[in-house]
Amino acid sequence: MEANNGNQEREYIRRHHKHELERENQCSTTLVKHINAPVHIVWSLVRRFDEPQKYKPFISRCVVKGNMEIGTVREVDVRSGLPATRSTERLELLDDNEHILSIRIVGGDHRLKNYFSVISLHPETIEGGRIGTLLIESFVVDVPEGNTKDDTCYFVEALIKCNLKSLADISERLAVQDTTGGFP
Repeated sequence: MEANNGNQEREYIRRHHKHELERENQCSTTLVKHINAPVHIVWSLVRRFDEPQKYKPFISRCVVKGNMEIGTVREVDVRSGLPATRSTERLELLDDNEHILSIRIVGGDHRLKNYFSVISLHPETIEGGRIGTLLIESFVVDVPEGNTKDDTCYFVEALIKCNLKSLADISERLAVQDTTGGFP
């Protein structure tokens, strides 16, 4: 079963998370997170392009310009403590059937130039035979002048890992409420 899960994970990555590096000064990474909550609960948070602050702790506010369709743009205010105050992001893909969200950063006062990310969610069986979620997030971004590929990927990975930990915590809390008849 373990090998099968690894094969499935590799197939999801091959299908949804292979980024072509267009320039020499780009880096790309794929992160995997196992969440002890069903896909529908995790997706209810991830798909909210208009409310990323629900699980992304570094975002204080989001204003959407458009109707939640491909090309919709959001202006995100970043909490203090990061080397940015705002980011402008465009929705590239929102697939409710396949549970895939993709965004591109198109502006802001940060150093994440040509940033593009894909998040995909996949059901998996976790301990005790319960249903959980395999979340895969990948990105490609330009390496800023004066930085290395390793430094750039490390920084972005640290932000994503923080977001994914928060997403897992919130989703798992909602899953417990969902199974006990509580209200989210």
